[in-house]
Amino acid sequence: MRRRSFLAGAVAAPLSLAAIRSAKPAQGGAKKFKLKYAPDLDKFPAYGKDPVELIKFLADQGFRAVEDNFMKRRPVSQQEAISRELEKHGMEMGIFVASMEWRKPNFASQDAAATKKILDDLRSSVEVAKRVRAKWVTVVPGTANLRLRPGFQNAYAIDNLRRACEVCEPAGLVMVIEPLNPWHDHPGMFLSTIPQAYLLCKAVNSPSCKILFDMYHAQISEGNIIPNIDRAWDQIGYFQIGDNPGRKEPTTGEMNYKNIFKHIHAKGYEGILGMEHGKSKKGKEGELAVIAAYRYCDSFSSD
Repeated sequence: MRRRSFLAGAVAAPLSLAAIRSAKPAQGGAKKFKLKYAPDLDKFPAYGKDPVELIKFLADQGFRAVEDNFMKRRPVSQQEAISRELEKHGMEMGIFVASMEWRKPNFASQDAAATKKILDDLRSSVEVAKRVRAKWVTVVPGTANLRLRPGFQNAYAIDNLRRACEVCEPAGLVMVIEPLNPWHDHPGMFLSTIPQAYLLCKAVNSPSCKILFDMYHAQISEGNIIPNIDRAWDQIGYFQIGDNPGRKEPTTGEMNYKNIFKHIHAKGYEGILGMEHGKSKKGKEGELAVIAAYRYCDSFSSD
C-alpha cells in the first residue's frame, strides 16, 4: 500500500486538508511535545518574521526548542533578545553553523590555512554560543580530497577534529559533524555516511565531537535508520528531520517518523531534533500542516 494512500485514511485524519484548513494556532499554550522538535527561526514567516515574536508563537504550539543555522549572522542585540525570550518560555537553543566548506577539502587535508580557518570559526562560535545558551554547533567537513586514499583523509580529519575539540571542550560546546548524502544534494563531500562519522567520533574520543544524525540525508545515503541509530547511539549528539523524497515535513514521504520518534523517545533521548526541512504547502496553511504532522508523529504511545 502506498504511504500517501494510507495516510489519506482514518489513521491520518488529523492531517486531512479539511482539518488543516479549519485548524487554528493554539492560544494560551498547547500541550508540550514529548520530544524537543526544534523549528528553524526562518521557517514560519506567516506567523512571525521577527524571531522574538516567532518564539512566542512556537511556545504556544508546544515546541520546546528552536534552531537557527545562521545565528552567527544575526546582530548581537538580536542574539541576546532571542536568548532572553527562549529563557522566558523555558525553551532551548539548538544548533547553529560554526564552520562549513562546500568547495574544497579542509578537514580531510593538512593545509595549515584551512585548519586555521576551522579553529577561528570555532573560537568565534564559542562566543555566540555563550550569548544564546547553545550547547551544539554544526561543522560541515568540506569536500573529499580526490588526491588521497580514504584512509589518509580520515586520519587528517581526525587530527583536525582533535584540534577543534581543544577549542570546544573548555567551553562545554559540542561540535556535531554532519554526513551529507552524495546521491541527491551534496556529491563530492568528505563525510557522507553515519558509519564514517561514527568512526571519526570514536577515534577523536571527545565529548565535544559527536554525530549530527540528519535522518533525511541518512535515508538517502544508506537507509536502515532505526538500526543505524542503535549502532551509532553512543556518538549521536543531535538529530535533524526531513522526509524523503522531497525533504518536507514528516508524513509527506516514505519515512515512518512516528515509529522513529517512538524509538528515539524509548531510548531516553533528551536532546534536540532540528526540523531542517521545507513545507509541503505554502503560507499559513503550510505552516499549520507542519505542526499537524508533528502532532500526529508525536502521538505515539510511550508504552
